[in-house]
Amino acid sequence: MSEATAAAAGNSHLILFFHSVLRWGLIMLVAIAGFSALAGWLGGGALLNWQRNAAIWAVVLCYTQLGLGLLLYGMDIKAGVFDLMPEDGSRYWRLGHPLAMLLVVALVTSGRLASKNARTERGKQQRVAVLYLAALALLLLLTPWWFTAMGDGRGWI
Repeated sequence: MSEATAAAAGNSHLILFFHSVLRWGLIMLVAIAGFSALAGWLGGGALLNWQRNAAIWAVVLCYTQLGLGLLLYGMDIKAGVFDLMPEDGSRYWRLGHPLAMLLVVALVTSGRLASKNARTERGKQQRVAVLYLAALALLLLLTPWWFTAMGDGRGWI
């Protein structure tokens, strides 16, 4: 292995580590923002600053994850990683995971933008609740958890 290849592999592992750790923060923030908006929508309470901030930080983490994921995707394509995988694994990592996570980013972004354009507090909370909780369901369903076939051997981080 050349020094350049070894350095690229080391960078890839570091980026993958941060991408994996940040998923916990993203899941937590999307859940907090979604469920607090749901409680406010159903309870008729006012939108609080911390709820708005949780929704904003969820968007920020989504785009951070997207950037890291795209960087990893490009590194994997360049290294030919997908060609070494079995067909179902290659399909998942090449298409399934990236497209699902792009949809998550789109849902969270749409939720935040739609809430900004809503006229009432209840409308703001409804939009965040529906779109963020849909994003959370996709996140939980399509994340390569360590106990699934696609996450096998990746560890819990």
